[in-house]
Amino acid sequence: MTDEEHDLTAELEVVEADWGRAIVDNDADAIGRFTTDDWQIVGEDGITSRETFLALVRSGDLTHETMSKITGSVRGLGDVAVLTGRGTTTGRYRGQAFSSDEWVTDVFVRGADGWRCAHTHLTTARDGS
Repeated sequence: MTDEEHDLTAELEVVEADWGRAIVDNDADAIGRFTTDDWQIVGEDGITSRETFLALVRSGDLTHETMSKITGSVRGLGDVAVLTGRGTTTGRYRGQAFSSDEWVTDVFVRGADGWRCAHTHLTTARDGS
């Protein structure tokens, strides 16, 4: 890994950790500051827009209690970076407890205000993967 790749990885891991804290704090405004206006998250239920995700958090229909992530790789492409890792989360969705273990890919774009996530893709991890 080059010094530049190491620095980018360290920088994005800080952004991811801060974003994760905002999610566990269930602070929709803070969560929104880490995403682009057109951010979307793709999971087993399909595509969820930024607006819908933040509304679920604001209403209390979606809450997070824990969140952790281990970075697997980071690819820098100028002002775009792709971070792939393994994440675990616990929380509640409309009153039902959930626990997830997923492979996570986040696409970040760098602007005047720093790195913001433009796209998140989640894939359920198989045991032992």
